Amino acid sequence: MADQAIGVVGAGIVGLAIAREIARRRPGVRVVVVDKESRVAKHQTGHNSGVVHAGIYYKPGSLKATLCTRGRDMLKDYCAERGLPYDECGKLVVAVSSEDEARMDALALRAGDNHVPGLRRIGPAEIRELEPHATGLGALYSPRTAITDFTAVAESFADDVVAAGGEVRLGFPVNRITSAGGALEMHSKDEQVRVDQLIVCAGIHTDRVAGLAGDTAAPRIIPFRGEYMRIKDEKAGMVRGLIYPVPDPRYPFLGVHFTRRVSGIVEVGPNAVLATAREGYRWRDFSPRDLAGIAAWPGMWRMAAKHWRTGAREVYGSLNRRAYMRAAQRYVPEIGPGDVLRSGSGVRAQALDRDGSLVDDFRIHRLGAVTTVRNAPSPAATSSLAIAEHVADELAL
Repeated sequence: MADQAIGVVGAGIVGLAIAREIARRRPGVRVVVVDKESRVAKHQTGHNSGVVHAGIYYKPGSLKATLCTRGRDMLKDYCAERGLPYDECGKLVVAVSSEDEARMDALALRAGDNHVPGLRRIGPAEIRELEPHATGLGALYSPRTAITDFTAVAESFADDVVAAGGEVRLGFPVNRITSAGGALEMHSKDEQVRVDQLIVCAGIHTDRVAGLAGDTAAPRIIPFRGEYMRIKDEKAGMVRGLIYPVPDPRYPFLGVHFTRRVSGIVEVGPNAVLATAREGYRWRDFSPRDLAGIAAWPGMWRMAAKHWRTGAREVYGSLNRRAYMRAAQRYVPEIGPGDVLRSGSGVRAQALDRDGSLVDDFRIHRLGAVTTVRNAPSPAATSSLAIAEHVADELAL
């Protein structure tokens, strides 16, 4: 083991957590993280909502459910040890219709199976006690749902890797992976890194990088842009914590919600719009190559046939602030389109199977010496330390 080298492609929070875990378990192994960007956590990690999820939504027994539960506790302890922000501001999942209430019944059962700590069902009066400006027929209250700064966490993971003798090599876009005498070589321009095992955690580019290593095309990564509005300072105090809708189980996105960040600002969002580039953070970000790849995937057309109405609504909300805020005002009526400003956005790397199914659970695939984290959307940041344990266990490290 002392002469082994393990490579990780992707310096987001999941890749760095895995590298950290391997370096922690096997001090004699050389760990090298590579990333095409000039800094860590530039994409999904650096653009997410900062929410540490408690495990309410996920199918009991799934990787999401088990790793979120463990990862949440591990992350809380890690933040306390490193002096990183961690605020258990709590979350309300609010029902505003009879249909929502029926879904909330099923959600409460699922959350119970997942042992979500402190979860309880509350009525309109208690909603007002916790969030005086919110309204609803009832809600699930999760007091242990928290917020943090995932970029700061990822940067700390990178420091841990380096402190353990590993390397985080930035500005290293992997453009070729070859076999060499029983090992693998990652190539970038005129550089190469030789490793015995490779773990691909490349987010929005995971399927492409996995393909360089000879892995299968499925599932394909489809980029969805999530856009946020920021509540103006004079009304930001109307939201104390996190206010979410009851999710539609037919769709993997949670819907527009109110999120307080550790910086003190409050945002509304995100929506979910098909991006016109893998790194399409704005409407004007356009990649013919990326769009051609999306269009060529048969699952894309099958998904579009099933969800086109929802997609059309999301596009309309993206272009029209009043429409965007209409859904949000069902939960906090006093915050309207004139009370928000356009804020940042993120791109979710959503795995899509050939049959048009949106992959819901984390999906981790192993092919010889290559392990690929194929699907790691929310709650991957919450679960990152537990995902790292899981991958290291699977590799018997």
